[in-house]
Amino acid sequence: MEIFLVVCAGLVVYTYVGYGMLVWLLVKIRGRRPALKTDAVFAPDVTLIVPAYNELSCLPDKVANSFAQHYPADKLHFLFVTEGSTDGSADFLRSKYGNRIAIMEGTERRGKVAAMNRAMLQVKTPLAIFTDANTILNPEAVQNLVRHFRDPKVGAVAGEKRILTNDSESAAGSGEGLYWKYESFLKRLDSDLHTIVGAAGELFSVRTALYEPVETDTILDDFIISLRIAGQGYRVAYEPDAYAMERPSFSIVDEQKRKVRIAAGGFQSIVRLTYLLNIFRYGWLTFEYVSHRAMRWAVAPLCLPLIFLANAWLAIRELGIAPSGQYGWTVLFILQCIFYAAAWVGYRLEKKNLRWKLLFVPFYFTFMNVCALAGLVRYLKGNQSGTWEKVRRAGEVERTYGL
Repeated sequence: MEIFLVVCAGLVVYTYVGYGMLVWLLVKIRGRRPALKTDAVFAPDVTLIVPAYNELSCLPDKVANSFAQHYPADKLHFLFVTEGSTDGSADFLRSKYGNRIAIMEGTERRGKVAAMNRAMLQVKTPLAIFTDANTILNPEAVQNLVRHFRDPKVGAVAGEKRILTNDSESAAGSGEGLYWKYESFLKRLDSDLHTIVGAAGELFSVRTALYEPVETDTILDDFIISLRIAGQGYRVAYEPDAYAMERPSFSIVDEQKRKVRIAAGGFQSIVRLTYLLNIFRYGWLTFEYVSHRAMRWAVAPLCLPLIFLANAWLAIRELGIAPSGQYGWTVLFILQCIFYAAAWVGYRLEKKNLRWKLLFVPFYFTFMNVCALAGLVRYLKGNQSGTWEKVRRAGEVERTYGL
C-alpha cells in the first residue's frame, strides 16, 4: 500500500510539476530555438475564420478588431461563419460590411466542427487562422502567427490565450487566469523542445493543405486538428506575442460546465489519437503528448482519490491497527484533509460570490480534477455533441462559446 501511494503521488507530482522541470532542463541542455527573423516581405494570403453562432452582441467589436490587424489589407481575407444563427448575425454583417467580408450562413445548426469543415472548403489562401467571436486579438496577432510559416517544417501555429480578470473576479476566473499563465510557460518549453501539443481554439493557424476534416461530434476540435498535423511530421509552433483576450466564465456553474465538457473531449481525443502513443514512431511528440496532456486528463485525476484512500488506510493502521510510534502517514493524511477542506471552503465562498486569494490554489486544483472525473463519466455515457454550447462570461450578457 505504501508503494502504491508513493507511485500514485509521484505520477501526480510529475504531471503538474515534474514534467515542466524536466522539459526546462532538456531545453537548457539542448538550447532554445533561434529567434525568428522579422521579414516584412513575408506576407502570404491569409483567411481569418470566425465561427459566430448567435454572437450578434459581440460582432461589431470582433469585426473592428479584425480590420485593425497590422497586416497588408489585400492579403488578409475574412470569413464569418454564422451557420444556424437565429439572432440576425448574417443580415447584420451583410448590411454593415458589404463586400469586405465573406459570410457562410445557413438555417441548419450542424455544430462548430461541421461548420469549420465546410468553411475550410471555401478557403483559397495557403494559410487559415481560426479565432472565436468573443475574443479580442492584439493588432500584431496575424503578423506574428504568419511569420512562423517561413519554416516549411511548421504546419500550425498556436497563439496564446489570456484571461482578463480584475480584483472583483470570482475565484474560478482568477484560478483560470493562473492556470493559463502556467500553460503558456509549458507551451514555450514544449515548442523549444519539439512541438506544442494542442492549440487553444481562441487563436490558432494552420496550413490549409494540411487541414484534415474532423469528425463532427468532436469536442476539442482545436486539439485534434493541431495534433493530427503534428502526427504528419510537422511542428506546431507557439507564438506568445499573438494572443486572444477573453473574460472568465460568469460563475462557477458556467466554468464547471465548460471544464467538464473539455475533460470529456480530452478522453475522446485520447481514444482518437491512440496512434500517437507509439513512441518508436513519434518520439518527442509522444513524450510531450503523454506527459502534458494524457496524464493530466486520464492519470492524475484518477490518482488523487486513490492517494486519499490509501493514505487514510495507512493512517488508520499507523494509529490503531499496528501502532509503530511513527506518524508520518497520519501527518500526511491530515495535510490532505486540510488541503481539501480549504478547497471546499473556497468552493462555498465562490458559490456566494466571495473570494479569498489564499484558497485559489487548493480550490482550482481540486475543481479541475473533479471536473476531469465528471468529464470521464460524461464520455463513458456517450453524451458527446459537436454543437456550440452556451456559457456566460463575466461582465457580459449570455454568449456562445465554441468548444
